[in-house]
Amino acid sequence: MKFDQPATRNPIDRLQVVGKPYDRVDGPLKTTGTAPYAYERHDVVPNQAYGVIVGAAIAKGRIVRIDTSAARAAPGVLAVVTHENAGKVGKAKAITAKHLAGPEVDHFHQAVAVVVADSFEQARAAAHLVRIDYQAASGQFDLARGRESAVKPKMDDQPPDSAVGDFDGAFAQAPVKVEQTYTTPDQSHMAMEPFATIAAWQGDKLTLWTSCQMIDWARRDLSEILGIPRDKLHVISSFIGGGFGSKLWVRSDAVMAALASRAAGRPVKVALARPHIPNNTTHRPATIQRIRIGAGRDGRITAISHESWSGDLPGGQPETAAMQTRLLYGGANRLTSHRLATLDLPEGNAMRAPGEAPGMMALEIAMDELAEALRMDPVELRILNDVQTDPEKPGRAFSHRDLIGCMRTGAQRFGWERRKATPGQVRDGRWLVGMGMASAFRGNLTMKSAARVAIDGRGKVTVSTDMTDIGTGSYTIIAQTAAEMLGVPLAQVEVRLGDSDFPVSAGSGGQWGGNSSTAGVFAACMKLRDAIARKAGLMPADARFAEGRVSAGTRSLALAEVVGRNGMTAEDAIEFGELTKTYAQATFGAHFAEVAVDAATGEVRVRRMSGVFAAGRILNPKTARSQVIGAMTMGLGAALMEEAVVDTRFGYFVNHDLAEYHVPVHADVPLQEVIFLDEVDEKSSPMKAKGIAELGLCGCAAAVANAVYNATGVRVRDYPITLDKIIRSLM
Repeated sequence: MKFDQPATRNPIDRLQVVGKPYDRVDGPLKTTGTAPYAYERHDVVPNQAYGVIVGAAIAKGRIVRIDTSAARAAPGVLAVVTHENAGKVGKAKAITAKHLAGPEVDHFHQAVAVVVADSFEQARAAAHLVRIDYQAASGQFDLARGRESAVKPKMDDQPPDSAVGDFDGAFAQAPVKVEQTYTTPDQSHMAMEPFATIAAWQGDKLTLWTSCQMIDWARRDLSEILGIPRDKLHVISSFIGGGFGSKLWVRSDAVMAALASRAAGRPVKVALARPHIPNNTTHRPATIQRIRIGAGRDGRITAISHESWSGDLPGGQPETAAMQTRLLYGGANRLTSHRLATLDLPEGNAMRAPGEAPGMMALEIAMDELAEALRMDPVELRILNDVQTDPEKPGRAFSHRDLIGCMRTGAQRFGWERRKATPGQVRDGRWLVGMGMASAFRGNLTMKSAARVAIDGRGKVTVSTDMTDIGTGSYTIIAQTAAEMLGVPLAQVEVRLGDSDFPVSAGSGGQWGGNSSTAGVFAACMKLRDAIARKAGLMPADARFAEGRVSAGTRSLALAEVVGRNGMTAEDAIEFGELTKTYAQATFGAHFAEVAVDAATGEVRVRRMSGVFAAGRILNPKTARSQVIGAMTMGLGAALMEEAVVDTRFGYFVNHDLAEYHVPVHADVPLQEVIFLDEVDEKSSPMKAKGIAELGLCGCAAAVANAVYNATGVRVRDYPITLDKIIRSLM
């Protein structure tokens, strides 16, 4: 099915199942501990051995010598694989870092060996016996120092720079100006489930049970890395315990498990130890962002510039922190740029809301600073500079945009009128109390997605697609879509996900998964509806599907009766046409936060948070709310505590475990209110939905930062806002 015209009324609009707050259909499996995650698939193949990865002890240089003799002689050891005996191991085009070092080492904790043994304990003990001599080389590990040598990057989908009008001239003449530099740190995904894979060879065919967000990408990349045809690769990922972008592409657990299994002649399971994950896998790169905004005394922006610097390994991509500034606010004279420094740190890559998350951490503080310079309410400033067309391409309208509705609703619900404009005016005992707000923005991405839908002689519906569920509720909204389309109860739908034998879906990432994958199911169901109606002797355009029956006029037949003992199956895909180019498509919101800051210690406590979001049709308000409160909690962490600290002498992240990399815990999470505006977007998909999972993170940290300033009068522009940065100015 080609989606190249705005959606008209269709079966989803009945909203008998879609749009309802159903519980997660996979909830019982997860709450009882019976959902099968990758490392726990003990039953899928017999005689599994255990692999433990040895990571590089230097950040850059060469392996001079590897002595594996002691490890090989250790009890229970079956094989030790290094670059010397692994055979040809390539690098996937879509992945920046190699998964097996040797002889060159590209980053700290890059895999240099995997030790395979009968038990995990034996493999772990033997891994400590591998002796490696390195020749270390000097590297660049500091973005601040690498900034001067940063270059304009080649980017895959959008130009790195944009320019409209005469920014320099307009900024020079603007009566009110803001010009500041903001920094965001490296961050680690820290998903609950570690990277884990079971690999098993059967002849020349490889099966992987792995934790991966994008099944088809995994097959593509493993084909390039291992040099085997895609049709010889079977990838299964039924349940994933979080990814946040880190599992979009296969990592060393999958590659090393495959190499280990081939060497040992047995199935092998590998899980990365928690301290290996931050340096061995990917992270969100640090940024330096310079923002300049010029406005008239009435608050209208006349000039806006956003320049961003980030770093990555050679061949990597920048953090696209300035992208939202091209679309969010008006202003005739505009400038954005991205520059990329070569850093010898682990690979920088996608982390939840790449680009917008760190970009809005900076932009939305700058807007707060502009509001203060204008002596204008921050909500009203943003409303004044709202647009309904692409500011860089005024002839390109937004498919649907209600940022103003989010602002107005959020301000009213939060009690924004009680905020004191002058910082430091509200106290509660020893606590300084303040309010802050920020816009939320995330582009609406869509991806081709396919599904197969079958109905059997009992009327049971089965949906099969290689879509994944990373804790987002994919099983549930896909089941709701099929139930709505075919007019059957939700309990009568079975959803099978995460298997490369199934039709290729959008996968989970970029907040495109829910909208795109359900649209693929919609397409397959439309094809099945058509076939069922014709078999029943009905005109497809007249057929109604409800209560397990298909009807038209005075005729009504049970679906089970129509499809017969052998059942019926249809497969189709949604392909998105030019609507994403004809219209600017994005999701919007407004964040509000109230914080209290200890006047003596600088400790920050977020007391309450509120978010209002306009993101098309909400397919399941309960699962969508869960996604947003998780994103808001992540934003709280980004504001106050998350930082992967770089040792710039040796080139690695020092705090590479959950003991020292701080993320919010239950005691940190305040009252959170989530409001969805009633909205449909006919130009987004036949579901009239958009993504929601990442929107809740975008701008959230800035709302907290702005609240800290309102409470204390201390403006922190270098995230995270730790108490040492506050206390210096409070004393």
